[in-house]
Amino acid sequence: MKSAITELLGIEYPIFQGGMAWIAESTLAAAVSNAGGLGIIAGGSAPIDYLRDQIRRCKSLTDKPFGVNIMLMSPNAEELAQLVIDEKVPVVTTGAGNPGKFMAAWKEAGVKVVPVVPSVALAVRMERAGADAVIAEGTESGGHIGENTTMCLVPQVVDAVSIPVIAAGGIADGRGVAASFMLGAQGVQVGTRFLAADECQIHPTYKELVVKAKDTDSVVTGRYTGHPCRNVRTKFAKKLASGEKDGSLTPDEFEQLTLGSLRKAVQDGNLEEGSFLCGAIAGMIKDVKPAKDIIEEMFAQADKLLGK
Repeated sequence: MKSAITELLGIEYPIFQGGMAWIAESTLAAAVSNAGGLGIIAGGSAPIDYLRDQIRRCKSLTDKPFGVNIMLMSPNAEELAQLVIDEKVPVVTTGAGNPGKFMAAWKEAGVKVVPVVPSVALAVRMERAGADAVIAEGTESGGHIGENTTMCLVPQVVDAVSIPVIAAGGIADGRGVAASFMLGAQGVQVGTRFLAADECQIHPTYKELVVKAKDTDSVVTGRYTGHPCRNVRTKFAKKLASGEKDGSLTPDEFEQLTLGSLRKAVQDGNLEEGSFLCGAIAGMIKDVKPAKDIIEEMFAQADKLLGK
């Protein structure tokens, strides 16, 4: 399936794998890139030496384009912004802020820049700053979220900018891909579906939660801290949501409880203290399979639907 995104990045399928902190590492990113999509390594707040190693490992596993996601609120954002130049990473996606101060250096180095945006206003600012495309991410997605839905956000962003728009949030099969294209998107970003990829290195308990999730097994916590996150509805997530609702947890206590909770989920499968970030679409995911099969099935279905 060709689009402005496949042409821009030299990939076979217009699909990005989400830059999920603690989850999106070289093995998964390389598998997605080898399958024809754009694999992404998550920067998060990881040490620069670790990220340099992940980038180089990814290069050893694929000769296809891949990207790095930079959370601009992270303390190491400046170092990571330089690292992607030094390591000649083809694509950067950004979140949690405005990458404007890095844009000139990235463009000079030939890096394609694709910010994640939760609003029309930020999409317009990113286009003016020189972004090559934007990812319009709806509230259905896992992890940190905005409030606008994918269905509402994507067409408004498409109407507001002239650069390609990638739809994200609530996309797990070919119907979601086809719908995104009908809304005017030129590609999709998928996170939750890749949690159930063979190559995803999360703890088996995490994968099991995703595969067994029902449509109602999603909860947003942390709105009162200013950093809302969508999680699988575990006992820990319900405790956080309850404490937030009835005021028994102050924002500071909430932040203390959730410190390191994603790592505990990803690495340890810790149900008592782990935050299992996951999109609202998890109820559609019923099996674990290779990234290549996930992508090929999604686009075969989408192609059939769009052909109608």
